[in-house]
Amino acid sequence: MPDEDWTPPPVLLAVDLVIFTLRESALHVLLIERGVDPFRGSLALPGGFLEHDREDVLAAAHRELREEADLDASRLHLEQLGAYGAPDRDPRGRVVSVAYLAIAPGLPEPLAGTDAARASWTPVTEILAGRAELAFDHRDILDDGLERARSKLESSALATAFCATTFTINELQQVYEAVWGVELDLRNFYRKVQAVNDFIVPVGAERRVGRGRPARLFKAGDRTTLYPPLVRPIPATTTKGNP
Repeated sequence: MPDEDWTPPPVLLAVDLVIFTLRESALHVLLIERGVDPFRGSLALPGGFLEHDREDVLAAAHRELREEADLDASRLHLEQLGAYGAPDRDPRGRVVSVAYLAIAPGLPEPLAGTDAARASWTPVTEILAGRAELAFDHRDILDDGLERARSKLESSALATAFCATTFTINELQQVYEAVWGVELDLRNFYRKVQAVNDFIVPVGAERRVGRGRPARLFKAGDRTTLYPPLVRPIPATTTKGNP
């Protein structure tokens, strides 16, 4: 029989956002500086509580991104990353957060608002090296988002979205190096890319880069799922972009 004295536990629902972009060939994540307690003055992922009991979780994510960083979420594809609900993750009480991930090129400078004192793009390498610490359990959420982003580059054509309309193999390789945090051998990378039919397509033109031979130009093909996938080199503990 149901317990008539049972009352639901007080649980607050929040959203957090991991937003990645490439800036100057380096992977950056959107962070805010908290302007309120707890963790006032600390860096954190943008996010916050649902506004009322009828607000949809994804709608709350869109709203928080707009309010805390003045970014229009309609430009992004937000995908659910996971739920985080460790009992001690927030000193204000029991808070469960639904995290969302987006990876997009050409995102503008953020503008802080609501309870954010500052909003900025931060190189992911700064966080991985321990030079930038995050509030709450946001480092765990960011690590999960980074792994998801790296996996997406293995199995999808996402990397071409960060290139110009036409690009060289080296420019495409730089996207993979920035997101994966590794240095790749150009010849091996070229062989793997060419093994995926219709991933990239030659445009019949070349671009001179430095004093070497002109580099062939390519454009994105019609394929969205890569098979065989471009598998990351392992191990990557001492490679580019890792502490």
